[in-house]
Amino acid sequence: MPHSRHLLSSLGLSLMMASLGAQAAGLSSEHKPFGKTNDGTAIEQYVLRNSHGMQATVITYGGVLQSLIVPDKNGQLDDIVLGFDDVQGYQSGTAFFGATIGRFGNRLAKGAFELDGKRYQVPLNDGPNALHGGAEGFDKRVWQAEPVKSKDSVGVTLSYLSKDGEMGFPGNLKTQVTYRLNDKNELHIEYTATTDKPTVLNLTNHSYFNLAGAGNGDILNQLATLHASHYTPVNGTLIPTGELAPVAGTPMDFLQPTAIGKHIKDDHPQLKFAEPKQGGFDFNWVLDAKGDLGKLAAEVHDPQSGRHLQLYTTEPGVQFYTSNFLDGSVKGKAGKTYNHWSAFTLETQHYPDAPNQPNFPSTRLDPGQTYTQNTVFKFSTD
Repeated sequence: MPHSRHLLSSLGLSLMMASLGAQAAGLSSEHKPFGKTNDGTAIEQYVLRNSHGMQATVITYGGVLQSLIVPDKNGQLDDIVLGFDDVQGYQSGTAFFGATIGRFGNRLAKGAFELDGKRYQVPLNDGPNALHGGAEGFDKRVWQAEPVKSKDSVGVTLSYLSKDGEMGFPGNLKTQVTYRLNDKNELHIEYTATTDKPTVLNLTNHSYFNLAGAGNGDILNQLATLHASHYTPVNGTLIPTGELAPVAGTPMDFLQPTAIGKHIKDDHPQLKFAEPKQGGFDFNWVLDAKGDLGKLAAEVHDPQSGRHLQLYTTEPGVQFYTSNFLDGSVKGKAGKTYNHWSAFTLETQHYPDAPNQPNFPSTRLDPGQTYTQNTVFKFSTD
């Protein structure tokens, strides 16, 4: 009997060690050099992996999600976000591939806003407006990185101090963005920020997704569901009119799974504003979840690969954009060309131009307050 107990004890120890080994092997991370910027600043790449083959790669330039490798229904792995293989691509690029966006995501009318009676001006970089924080927003900055790990996730925390007056915004703003990957095939993006002066803030991630694989055709047959009964209509320069309009009876109705291309060419003035030549989506949807992280905000399914993306967020809105202005001139990762409608974005956010729209949820941040946001991209297959 003692011999049997010894065998059982050894077996139990072996099983426990095997389990711990599997857990350790299942979630892992590493970081390595990712080249240098044009001025010689070293950029690092952080690679997060789980036991299902999913892999998220983040670089310190722009806080960019540079790669996201996800299995399809047959277990085949592919990178599903658009981007570049080197830092120079991101430095010269204007499409914001995978970038952390700030200080103010989306558009500010005439690049201007007022706080406490004082007017602030952001440089114009989108016709008459400022887009995504100006020409040198958070997407063009180098972030400091620190790996993070918990019992059920691996990640990296990126930090950046945006100094008072940068791109015209007031206050020294300390921002942290943490990417976390777990074994549920969930990528969490968590944001915090504090300021020493009243300011406005609207952070998001600008990843372009193609669930068939980045550069593998268009996304017109992929099925989108946006759990949003209303959206914010825009004028000819894509600034919201202030109205929260129902999606019912419009091409913006994605309350049921709908092929992205089904209504993208409809003769509707909003689609022409978004893309005058052929139409397209580039609007803010007002999410019915109202910032409840436990409620599904949006989902997209690719019937071909079987990949599903589910979106959860604490933000009140999401910008669904169908890469209307990619025209085949952009060479991305592995030499692939990114064409018209070759990807979609789900930019979780407060509403565009909110500082100038008193009826929109406030984007004001005061000293002593902490801005927080949590967005989750969850992946599965048929």
